[in-house]
Amino acid sequence: MLLNLLFLLLLLPFYVQSSDPTFNDDVLGLIVFKAGLEDPKDKLTSWNEDDDSPCNWVGIKCDPESNRVVQLTLDGFSLSGRINRGLLRLQFLQVLALSRNNFTGTINPDLARFWSLQVIDFSENNLSGSIPDDLFRQCGSLRVISFAHNLLTGQIPDSLSYCSSLVSVNFSSNQLSGNLPSGIWFLRSLQTFDLSNNSLEGEILGGVANLYDLRAIKLGRNRFSGQLPEDIGGCSLLKVIDFSENSLSGSLPDSLQRLNSCASLSLQGNSFTGEVPDWIGKLKNLESLDLSANKFSGRIPFSIGNLQSLKELNVSMNQFSGGLPESITSCVNLLVIDVSKNRLTGNLPPWIFKMGLQSVSLSGNRLSGSIPHPSLKEGSYQGGLEVLDLSSNALFGEIPSSIGALSSLMVLNMSRNHLFGSIPVSVGELKSTHVLDLSENWLNGSIPSAIGGAVSLKELRLEKNFLSGKIPAQIENCSSLTSLILFQNNLTGSVPSGIANLSKLQYVDLSLNHLSGSLPKELTNLSHLVSFNISHNHLQGELPVGGFFNTIAFSSVNGNPSLCGSVVNRSCPGVHPKPIVLNPNSSNSSNGSPNHHRKIVLSISALIAIGAAAFIAIGVVAITVLNIRVRTSMSRAAAALALSGGEDYSCSPSKDPNYGKLVMFSGDAEFVAGSEALLNKDCEIGRGGFGVVYRTILQDGRSVAIKKLSVSGLIKSQEDFEREMKKLGKIRHDNLVALEGYYWTPSLQLLICEYVSDGSLYKHLYDGTSRNCVSWRQRFNIILGMAKGLAHLHRMDMIHYNLKSTNVLIDSSGEPKIGDFGLARLLPTLDRCILSSKIQSALGYMAPEFACRTVKITEKCDVYGFGILVLEVVTGKRPVEYMEDDVVVLCDMVRGALEDGRVEDCVDGRLRGNFPADEAIPVIKLGLICASQVPSNRPDMEEVVNILELIQCPLEGQEELV
Repeated sequence: MLLNLLFLLLLLPFYVQSSDPTFNDDVLGLIVFKAGLEDPKDKLTSWNEDDDSPCNWVGIKCDPESNRVVQLTLDGFSLSGRINRGLLRLQFLQVLALSRNNFTGTINPDLARFWSLQVIDFSENNLSGSIPDDLFRQCGSLRVISFAHNLLTGQIPDSLSYCSSLVSVNFSSNQLSGNLPSGIWFLRSLQTFDLSNNSLEGEILGGVANLYDLRAIKLGRNRFSGQLPEDIGGCSLLKVIDFSENSLSGSLPDSLQRLNSCASLSLQGNSFTGEVPDWIGKLKNLESLDLSANKFSGRIPFSIGNLQSLKELNVSMNQFSGGLPESITSCVNLLVIDVSKNRLTGNLPPWIFKMGLQSVSLSGNRLSGSIPHPSLKEGSYQGGLEVLDLSSNALFGEIPSSIGALSSLMVLNMSRNHLFGSIPVSVGELKSTHVLDLSENWLNGSIPSAIGGAVSLKELRLEKNFLSGKIPAQIENCSSLTSLILFQNNLTGSVPSGIANLSKLQYVDLSLNHLSGSLPKELTNLSHLVSFNISHNHLQGELPVGGFFNTIAFSSVNGNPSLCGSVVNRSCPGVHPKPIVLNPNSSNSSNGSPNHHRKIVLSISALIAIGAAAFIAIGVVAITVLNIRVRTSMSRAAAALALSGGEDYSCSPSKDPNYGKLVMFSGDAEFVAGSEALLNKDCEIGRGGFGVVYRTILQDGRSVAIKKLSVSGLIKSQEDFEREMKKLGKIRHDNLVALEGYYWTPSLQLLICEYVSDGSLYKHLYDGTSRNCVSWRQRFNIILGMAKGLAHLHRMDMIHYNLKSTNVLIDSSGEPKIGDFGLARLLPTLDRCILSSKIQSALGYMAPEFACRTVKITEKCDVYGFGILVLEVVTGKRPVEYMEDDVVVLCDMVRGALEDGRVEDCVDGRLRGNFPADEAIPVIKLGLICASQVPSNRPDMEEVVNILELIQCPLEGQEELV
C-alpha cells in the first residue's frame, strides 16, 4: 500500500480524475496532505489510507448526499509543515480552516481553483511571503478569509476587490505594507474588515460609505496619514471603529454622529486636533471611547453624560482644560475613567467614590482641593474601586481617615501632591492593595504599625516626605513585598530584623534618614535583591557578608561613618584580614638552612590580580592564534574570489574549490568596480567583532555594505550557514539593516547588506560638536526606533546578543537601523566565552547573566543592552568611562543621580536644558529598568515600545527643540 501511495504522489500533479467510481479522490488528497505534516499530538491518527471514505476522520465533514469532503477544520492541532498540493484534490471543499498551527511556507495561489470555497482561515501560523494576486482572480463564492497573525509581507492585492461576496477580511498582525487597494470600498457585502497591526500607509480615501453592511473596521497600529474619511458616517451599522496608533490628523468628521450603533470608538495615538464636538453625546450605544494620546483641546464635552451605555472613557494625554463635567455621573454603567496627563483644573469631584467605578486615573493634571471622604456610614461608597491614581496634581489636605473603606483597591497612588498630616491607620484595612504610593508629599508622623495589615502589598513608596519614628516591625507581615522605598524622610531607630523575612524583596531604599544601629546579618538571605540603599544614615557595625552584599555599590552605603567592612574600606574593630600562606617551605636559601626558609604570604587581592592577569594573557594568546588562522585562510581565498549575480544560483562549478557561491535575495550582484575591488582597503568603512565592512556600488546605482566575516574558524557548515542566511534575509523592518545576500567558500564568507549612509550612533554621539549635537527629539526617535527594531527581532524569535552604539546605524532621515543581528547564530554553539570575548566585545553592554552559567540566555539580555543604549543616548556618555583615578559605570552613575534627586543632571550637557523633562526623566527611568540586574525584572521589548509611545507627548507653546 505504501508503494502505491508513493506512486500516486508522483502522479498527483498530472492525475486526471479516474472513471472508477470506487476510487475516492478525497482520501488520496488528504493522505498526501498528511504525508507532508508533522503531527506531534497524533491528532490525525484516524486518517487511514486504507479507508474508502474520509467522512469519519477527525476534522472532516462531508456532504451527506455526495459523501464528498466539504469542510476541513484542523484549528489548534499543533500541526507543522507546508500546505501541499494534496488539498487540491478536494474539489468540493467549502471550508478550509487551519488556524492556530505552525504551518510555514508561502500561500499557494492554486487555492483559487476551489470554485466552491467559502471560508479560508490560515490565521495564527508562520506563513511568509506575499499574498498571491491570483488568489482572488476566481473567488465568486468566497465569504470569509483570514491570514491574521502570520509573517506575510508585500502589498494587499488589488484583485481582492473582485471578491464581491466577501463578508469578513482579516489580515491583521502581519508585515504588510503599501496603500489600501483602490477597489476595497466596492466589497458591498463586507461586514468585518481588519488590517490592524501592519505597516500600511497612505491616506484612507473616501468611499467607505459604500459598505452599508459594515459592522467593524480595524485599521489600527499602521502608518496611515491624512484625515478620517468624511463619509464614514454612511456605514450606519458600524459597531467597532479602530484607527488607533496611526498618523491621522485634523478634526473628527461630522458624519460620525450618525453612527448610532457604534459601541467602540478607538482613535488613540494619532494627531487629531481641535475640540471634541458636542455631538459625541449622540452615540448613545458607545461602550468604549478612547481618544487618548492626541492633541484635542478645550473642555471635555458636557454631552458625555448622555452616553449611558459607556463603560470605558479614556481621554488621557491630550490638552483638555477646565474641570471634569458633573454630567459624567449620568454614565451609570461607567467602570473605567482615565483623564490623566491633561490640564484639568478644579476640585476632585466626590462622585468618583459614588459611581461604582473600577478604575480612576486623574494623574498629571492641575486638580486642587482636598480628597473627599469615601464613607461607608453614609452609604455613599459603592465598592469595587480597584485602581485610584491621583498622582501629580496639586491636591492638599489630609488623606481621608476612611481610606480603608476602599477595600477592593489594588493600586492607590497619591504621590506628588501637597498632602500633609499623618498616614491614616486605616491603610491596614487595604487587604487587597498591591501598590501604595504616597511619595513626594508633606506627610509627617510615623508609619503606622497597622501597615502590616495590608498583607497583599508588593510595592510601598513613601519617599520624600517628613515621616519620623521607627520603621514598624509589622512590615514583615507584608510577605509579598518586592519594593520598600522610604528614602528622604526623618526615620529613626534600627532597620527591623523582620525585613530579612521578606523573601521577595528586590528594591530597598532607606537612604537619607536618621537610622541607627547595626544591620541584621540575616539580610544576606534576601536572594532576589537588586538594590539596597542605606546611604546617609547613622548606621554602624559590620556590613552583612554574603549574597547581594558582597557586590553592593559604595554609593549605596556611604554616608554612614560608623559602618565598617571591605565595601566602605574601613576595618571593623578586632577584625583583621587573614593572610593566605602558600607553600611556606618552597623557597630554600642556598645554604639549605631551615632558618632561612621564606614564607610566601599573599593577600586575597593579590591572588585575584595574579589570576586575572593569567586569564588575560591566555585570552590574548588564544585570540592571536585564532586571528592568524583566520587571516591566513582568508588570504588564500581572497585571490580566488570572483563574483557575479543571480538569485539562488551558484556562480561557478561546485567542483572547483576556488570558486564560491553567491546568492542575492533581490536584484543582482554586478559591481561597478568589479569583484576584484570589493575588499579594497580604500573601501573599508568599519570594523567590528565579526569582521571588516566595505562599501561598494551595484550596477543599478545602489550602495551596499560588504561584511567580510572574521570567524571562519568557528563558523558552521555551508548548509547551516545558508539556512541561517535565508532566515536573516527574510527579516525586514524599517529599523533593521536588511541582508541583501551572501557569498560562501569554506575559508571566506561575505554578507551583502543594506548600506546606511549616515554612519553609526556612536559617531553621532561622540564625533559631533556642541554646535551640531543630536537634538532631544532626534534622540527620542532613535530610542523609539531601536526599540521597535528589537521588538520585531524578538517577534521573529531572534536574539541579537551584540547590542552597542557601533551596531546602530543612522540613515539619511535620522532613523536608526540595528545591524549585526543574528550573527551569533552562525557559531556552532552559543558558547558564553566566545560570546563574551568575540561578540560582546564592547564593555558595559553585556547582561550580567553572561557571567552565570546557570541562568538561561534569553531576549532579556538584549533588553539589558538596550537599557544601556538608552542611558548612553540620553546622557551622551559611554557605558564605561575611565577617569584619571577612577572608573565610572554609566548605569551606576545614573542610578545614583536618580536616588539623589539629580536625574535631570544626567541629560547630555550639550542640550543646555533644551529637552522636555517630562519625557527625559521617564526615559532615563525606563533605561534603568531595562538594565536591571535580574532578567525577570526587565520588560519585554513590546512593552518598552508601548511605554515609549506613552511617554512621548507634545508640549504646547514650545518650539521644536533643536
